[in-house]
Amino acid sequence: MLHVNHFLALSAILFTIGVFGVFLNRRNVIIILMSIELILLSVNINFVAFSHFLHDLTGQIFTFFVITVAAAEAAIGLAILVTFFRNRSTIDVEQIDELKG
Repeated sequence: MLHVNHFLALSAILFTIGVFGVFLNRRNVIIILMSIELILLSVNINFVAFSHFLHDLTGQIFTFFVITVAAAEAAIGLAILVTFFRNRSTIDVEQIDELKG
């Protein structure tokens, strides 16, 4: 039988992978966006696990809002990335700093 500890361990592993992906990868924007999605996924696992074990639907409802925000973030981030790639022919994070005005 699964307990909350199993879901918390899975969430901690996914969160750690996401944080390492953001901090260790300084070159590729797509990997950074995927790492942010992993972090949001780990938060959603926590919400659903606690919601299930506490018999309260609030966490599951909040997860839908987080998924909606994550989808919007991914769509806008990829649109900016495609526009940047069309203008500069690269997705190097270090060259994105040149956009400061």
